[in-house]
Amino acid sequence: MKKYFLMVAMLFAMNVNLFAEDNNTNETAIVNAYSVNVNTKSLGRFLDLSSDQYDAVETVMSELSSDLMFAAVECNSTNRSMVAKNAIDKNIKHMSYILNSEQYHKYLKTLNATIRNKKIGIIE
Repeated sequence: MKKYFLMVAMLFAMNVNLFAEDNNTNETAIVNAYSVNVNTKSLGRFLDLSSDQYDAVETVMSELSSDLMFAAVECNSTNRSMVAKNAIDKNIKHMSYILNSEQYHKYLKTLNATIRNKKIGIIE
C-alpha cells in the first residue's frame, strides 16, 4: 500500500512539473514575441537621421521597447493586445513629429514588417 501511495504521489508531482514547464514556455514565447530590440545605428543609417533626430528616435524606441515588455509581462491575455496597440500607436505618433515625410514612410514600412514578423498582438 505504501508503494502504491508513493507511486501516485510521484505521478502527481511529475504532472505538476510538466504543467509548470508548459506555462513557463508559453510566458517565454510571449516575452520573446514582444521583445523589440532596435539597433538604432542601423535604423539611423536606413532613415538617414540627423544627430538630433537620432537622439530623439533612440529615446522613442527605448520607450516602445519598455511599453511592449510591460504588455508582455504585466498584462493578461485579454488586454495584452490592446496595451501593445496603444504602445505602437504612441510610438507612431512620436515618430511623426521627429521624422520628415520620406523618413516616416520608410519607418512605417519597417515597423509594420517587424510587427508582422514578431506577431505582436497575435500570440496569446
